[in-house]
Amino acid sequence: MKKLSGGHIVVEVLEKEGVEKAFCVPGESYLGVIDGLYEHPKIDLISTRHEGGASFMAEAYAKASGKVGVCMATRGPGAMNLSIGLHTAMQDSTPLVALIGQVERPFKGKEAFQEVDFAAYFSHLCKWAVEIDTAERIPEILHRAFYIARSGRPGSVVVSLPHDMLEDVIDYHEGTVAEVIKPEAGDAAVEKVLAKLNNANQPIIIAGGGVIAANAREDLVKFAEKVKVPVASAFRRFNVLSNDHPNYAGWLGFGSDSKLIEYIKGADLVLAVGTRFSQVTTQDYTLLNEKTELIQVDISPDSIGKAYPAALAVVSDAKKFLQKALELANPVKDESREKAVQNCHEAYLASSTPPAPSASQEFAELNAVMADIAAEVPDNSILTSDAGNFYGWLAKYFRFTNEKEYIGPTSGAMGYGLPAAIGAKAACPDKTVISFSGDGGFMMTMVELETAVRSNLPVIAIVVNNNMYGTIRAHQEKHFPNRVMATPLTNPDFAAVARQFGCDGETVRKNEEFKPAFKRALQSGKPFVIEIKTDPNIMSAAQAAT
Repeated sequence: MKKLSGGHIVVEVLEKEGVEKAFCVPGESYLGVIDGLYEHPKIDLISTRHEGGASFMAEAYAKASGKVGVCMATRGPGAMNLSIGLHTAMQDSTPLVALIGQVERPFKGKEAFQEVDFAAYFSHLCKWAVEIDTAERIPEILHRAFYIARSGRPGSVVVSLPHDMLEDVIDYHEGTVAEVIKPEAGDAAVEKVLAKLNNANQPIIIAGGGVIAANAREDLVKFAEKVKVPVASAFRRFNVLSNDHPNYAGWLGFGSDSKLIEYIKGADLVLAVGTRFSQVTTQDYTLLNEKTELIQVDISPDSIGKAYPAALAVVSDAKKFLQKALELANPVKDESREKAVQNCHEAYLASSTPPAPSASQEFAELNAVMADIAAEVPDNSILTSDAGNFYGWLAKYFRFTNEKEYIGPTSGAMGYGLPAAIGAKAACPDKTVISFSGDGGFMMTMVELETAVRSNLPVIAIVVNNNMYGTIRAHQEKHFPNRVMATPLTNPDFAAVARQFGCDGETVRKNEEFKPAFKRALQSGKPFVIEIKTDPNIMSAAQAAT
């Protein structure tokens, strides 16, 4: 038996849970935990410049590594800054544990310095929020926090740690790492699904993050091939199926191909696997109609029927369901089904081919830039992005494969791209990691370039600069034409700023300048910013295609 402080016990639990990296802005209210990490050099603590950046990094690290992400912040303002990434983790079903310092226990309820009731504040933002009142309960509660974060539909968990509790010294009793047993559909349920699928005239599979989280992509490939059904990916879940696979029908979200939407609206059966049917995926909940029969497979019963009533609900881990379905399914031999799969994929290929650039050379054109990116991004790459109108080009024209993966926020959080790239690079140092941001989103977390330099995480940050909040400007022009207000921006020379941080940086003003700059970025070995000057009058990929 050894005596340890509460802060050191927290770190013992982290090590037992297999934590290898954590992201933080240091704060006095949880210095006891940081001191404990001094004794555990196997856990790499990456100090960031803003708590929002720390939580984004932890969230993307979890996606890239398959582990539980860990971030830390001090009480009050630090915790509030952290919350954007915790909301992102919740909407994206990403396992994440946030450790937050709290005011001393005798001071609670007195509006002490930076006091916030974290259990109340985060209760609706996260999967679970809890405060540990005694050091003796740290192993029990913190191990449970990790279990809740990664079990069922994964999500974010907040653990509040009173400052004085972290300094209490007690006998340390080891806790237990709980094994997650994932639910599995029974044979009878799967056979019902297969019977309905076999009898359908125009079926489609809509696959979401549950497929990726369960590492079930190859199972989905084999199943879709066997039953001859096209597969559409939910919003920002491109990698459910390699986009060059013949069964891939395209993606759902902002600016989806109209032919795909038309096909789904005409479907008599939709098999949804691991998707919660978000507002964006469902085109404002208009995607399915009363004539469409829905079979919904999800690891969480709370997600089933939330957006649309399911004719058949199957609570199961996506991989276990697909493996069982593969085992029980008979190969479908139907020329009309094969033709539908072919037509859907051909429509996707046509819609995802960038048009030729125009003769104008006043600005770099994203159509041309995306063609170069698609040609030059190496295998074994991860691409991250912010939200913004620039994202339409990435979604439309980049074909994600098993070797070229995407990490992005279904929550639509701005400022995500750069810190997410840093978190992904920390998880996968051997992969090329590229972030895409608009000028608005990039400025929100640009300060994390210093984190990338200091931590030797050479990411490539592509900044699409049109000097405005572009998505909001597009909505403004649509709903309040000729009444522009609040959306124009002015920006620094991003390449010059990058160099001041210790990065490399270049500015691209013409189409032909991008490819050489991108090749230099791939060879740099340092964080590299490429600023692309684009036409502010081109507001969307659809507009640029006309």
